[in-house]
Parts: sequence; C-alpha cells; structure tokens
Amino acid sequence: QVQLVESGGGLVQAGGSLRLSCAASGRTFGNYAMGWFRQAPGKEREFVAAISLSGALTYYTDSVKGRFTISRDNAKNTVYLQMNSLKFEDTAVYYCAAALRGGTPTRRYEYDYWGQGTQVTVSS
Repeated sequence: QVQLVESGGGLVQAGGSLRLSCAASGRTFGNYAMGWFRQAPGKEREFVAAISLSGALTYYTDSVKGRFTISRDNAKNTVYLQMNSLKFEDTAVYYCAAALRGGTPTRRYEYDYWGQGTQVTVSS
C-alpha cells in the first residue's frame, strides 16, 4: 500500500511558476514509476508527465514540454513537478500517481495509487 500526498498548489499569474511535491509513504518508493495527471473542470483527467523508477527516463505530454519538469528524490520518497511559464489553460487539479512497473506509463489504468490532488489556478 502506498499513500500519496500532494502539496504546492495555489494561485499564480500567467507566466509564473509553481513547484508541486508528492510525498509517498512506505519503503518501496523506488519500485514505482511516478506520474502527474491533471483534471480541469468539465474535462477528463489527463496525463501530464511521468518518471521512471530511477529517474533516468521522463516523458511529457506535448502541451507542457519545455515548461514542466518532473523529478524524483528516492531518498525522500518524493516526486516533484516544476511548472514554469504557466498558462491559463494549465488551471486544474493536479494528481500524483504511482505505478508498480517500469518505464514512463502514460495511461490512467497503468497506475495503482493516486493522491487526493492539489489545485493549481493560473490567472490570465
């Protein structure tokens, strides 16, 4: 069992930056690929970024490439999402997720555990 707790969301102006954190419980964090998803009002939850077990591999959805960076610290059981040059359309609830598999999974069904989400609001 893995429990995930996100933090770092908030209100920011367009062009600004935020860093989200996701703290995981348990001593097997390094066995999980980690991902970030987001869900805007009235829309389905969508993939944002993923990172492999060691952090060597990352993958991003096209709309955030060059602006967002996913990273992880296995010693701290934490995954991060650095978000720069934020746009109004990045407004959503952001969810952290853990997948007991390798690689950089991008599909919701590939993830085994989810956090409760943190709200990111970008004002235009």
